Amino acid sequence: MRLGGERESENVEDRRGFSPGIGIAGGGIGTVAIIVLGLLFGVDPSSLLQILDGGGPVEQQQPVPAGSRAPSPADATKRFVSVILAETEDTWSDVFRRLGRSYRDPKLVLFSGATQSACGFARSAVGPFYCPGDERVYLDLAFFRELQTRFGAPGDFAQAYVIAHEVGHHVQHLLGIMDQADAQRSRSTAAGANGLSVRIELQADCFAGVWANQTNAARHILEAGDVEQGLKAASAVGDDRLQVQAQGYVVPESFTHGSSAQRVRWFKRGLDSGDIKRCDTFAATQL
Repeated sequence: MRLGGERESENVEDRRGFSPGIGIAGGGIGTVAIIVLGLLFGVDPSSLLQILDGGGPVEQQQPVPAGSRAPSPADATKRFVSVILAETEDTWSDVFRRLGRSYRDPKLVLFSGATQSACGFARSAVGPFYCPGDERVYLDLAFFRELQTRFGAPGDFAQAYVIAHEVGHHVQHLLGIMDQADAQRSRSTAAGANGLSVRIELQADCFAGVWANQTNAARHILEAGDVEQGLKAASAVGDDRLQVQAQGYVVPESFTHGSSAQRVRWFKRGLDSGDIKRCDTFAATQL
């Protein structure tokens, strides 16, 4: 990508170096026992404590002991993330303005290992995600290494695609698409709910492509090979490919994000057109 001199977003919240802790008023042996049982049986202790207290736990971010966080080249990656987030802010603000709407910037939270969100406690294993409850994108920078080593999708534009996809969910949230889909999903069968999830994810891919098209048209950020990087990243995280890696076979009815071919197709549709209206996956008869 051709980046240099661009502004960095002020909406990046860096939680690296902090471990998610649970602040409990009046703790004690019973509380400790619940935490131990939760860990033994693979249950999030905070959910057990919430049941015990009849309410939600008080979440805190507790500093990791001094010296436990080693210096990391991720600082340069953080700057890259901040620049890409700023590019999404500028581009989507322009798109929303043309739609007669106002764009509200999301926050992007960098974390290590695990963190707390308005959508619940999350570990790095879930991958990057967007939480509409607090309008934040959550990202462990270790995912970028995994994108290269495990998924075979290296490159800065592949990383930018990941961020743009999650911001695409924020766009859906602001446009009311997520609320409509959630309402419909609550009345659907399991298979129907999965199908709606696929359409949500593919639309976010398309929105990521729209962002890339519009940003490149305004600021010429793409270089030779960048588009291929983005398409490779979209293909790498298709449900069919991930299922083959995990279990050796594919179960299409369990898809929640779409196949590799579908993800590539919708990302490319947004990238080629730059038109948000071309991203209506809900009206599409064939994905």
